[in-house]
Amino acid sequence: MRSIIHGDPSLKIYAAAFAPAGLRTAGEVADGVLPFFMAPEKAETIVAPVLEGMAKASNGKTLADFDIVPYVRIAIGDDVAACRDAIRPQLALYIGGMGARSKNYYNDLTKRLGYEAAAVEIQDHFLEGRRKEAEAAVPDALIDEISLVGPKERIRDRLEAWKAVAKDHRVGSLLLVGATPEALRVVAAAVL
Repeated sequence: MRSIIHGDPSLKIYAAAFAPAGLRTAGEVADGVLPFFMAPEKAETIVAPVLEGMAKASNGKTLADFDIVPYVRIAIGDDVAACRDAIRPQLALYIGGMGARSKNYYNDLTKRLGYEAAAVEIQDHFLEGRRKEAEAAVPDALIDEISLVGPKERIRDRLEAWKAVAKDHRVGSLLLVGATPEALRVVAAAVL
């Protein structure tokens, strides 16, 4: 049998990776990567392995030819604590409950971002069935680094860090998680 479907060589291939091995593979063979979360001030956590993969490919590809598209959670509101609390449960689930104690890639990423003690505490609580304690253990600073939370002005200010890493292609786009039409308007006005 012959396929009646013809491949499109211009179709972009993205990897959903954030562990170093997956990021290296993405840099070597893909057109982009979708890390689960990323902090613009610590972009090298994602970028360095991607560059290693590009070097291995030896095809001349650079970050300008590659799209790093992190998932960025967004919660707009006047109460910063309430906005953080809206994001906390999902982060606690992934950091604490995805995978075995010795093999949780989300937990490992949290540690690579500099939150080693918090990652261990979140996982301990979560695996012992203390989900509320796991959520409470997610540091505000981590949420602030990897998410857009709070009033519109605070989000606009935070977008400046993302725009700075976009200038040298360490991020290409943001995949906004939880975006409302209002949130999209705020982000669009700030970056366009």
